[in-house]
Amino acid sequence: MASTETKAPATAAEGDGGDIAGLEAGLDALESRVVDRQPWLRTAASKAFPPLVAIAIVLALWQLAYHFALKPHYLLPSPVEVGRSLQQKWLEGTLLSFVWTSVSRGALGFLASVVLGTALGLIVAQVKAVRAAIGPILSGLQSLPSVAWVPAAIIWFGLSDATIYTVVLLGAVPSIANGLVAGVDQISPLYLRAGRTIGATGLAGVRHVLLPAALPGYIAGLKQGWAFSWRSLMAAELIVNAPDLGTGLGQLLEQGRELQDMSWVLSAILLILIVGIGIELLIFAPVERRVLRSRGLLVKS
Repeated sequence: MASTETKAPATAAEGDGGDIAGLEAGLDALESRVVDRQPWLRTAASKAFPPLVAIAIVLALWQLAYHFALKPHYLLPSPVEVGRSLQQKWLEGTLLSFVWTSVSRGALGFLASVVLGTALGLIVAQVKAVRAAIGPILSGLQSLPSVAWVPAAIIWFGLSDATIYTVVLLGAVPSIANGLVAGVDQISPLYLRAGRTIGATGLAGVRHVLLPAALPGYIAGLKQGWAFSWRSLMAAELIVNAPDLGTGLGQLLEQGRELQDMSWVLSAILLILIVGIGIELLIFAPVERRVLRSRGLLVKS
C-alpha cells in the first residue's frame, strides 16, 4: 500500500514533465517553418530578378535624361555610349589590368588592416585604460574622410605605393577595431566566465571564446572596413598619380576628368561600383549569412 502511495506523486510529476515537453515542442513548431528545397535555378532567378529590375529602371531613367537633354550630351552621355567606352577599353586589353591593379591594392591593404585592426580592437576591448585613452580617438578617425589623409601621406612618402597603402590603413583600421570592440561588448559575461572555468585564458581564450562569441559584430566591422578601404583606395588613386605606380580605377577616373571625357569618367565610376558590390556579394554576404544562420539569427523563409 505504501509503495502505491509513493509512486503516485512520481507519476504525476512525469505527467507534468510530459505536458511541459509537449508545450515546448508546440511552441518550437509555431516558430519553425517547413522549407521546401527549390531548384537552384529558380532560387538564383528569384534573387537576381529584383536587382535586375532596379538596374533596368535606372538605365531607363538615364536614357530619358539623355533623350530630353537635361544636360548637354557631352556632359551626360547615354548608357550606350558608356558601354561603347567600356568595350573600347576591353578591346584594347587594358580593362582587366586597371581592375586588377586596384583590386590587388585593395586586398593587400585590407588584409593588413584586418591584422592591425583586430589586434587594436582586442587591446581596446580588454584593457580599460586603453579604451578610455584611445576609444574616442578611434571613433573620430572612423568619421574622418579618408581623402583628408592624402596630402599628409604624400608629404611623408611622396608619390609612391606607401602613400596609397597608408591612406587605406588609416581609413580601414578604425572601422575594423570599432566593429570588434562592439562585438566584444555584446558577449554575455556567462560565456567569458565559462571560458575561464575550463582554462581558456590568454590567447587560448581569445581564440576559442572571445573571437567566436564576438563574430557577428566582428564580421560587421570587417564589412565596413572593406568599404572604407575601397573608398580610401579610390581617394588615394585619384590624387597619387605617377607613371611607375601603374593605373588603377582611381587613376583611370582622373584621366577621364583630365580629358573631359564623360563616357570615360562614367565608365570608371561604373567599374568602381561593380567591383565594390561584387566583393560584398561574393565574399562578405555569404560569410555573414552562414555565421548568422549557425547562431539561429537568420531563418530561411
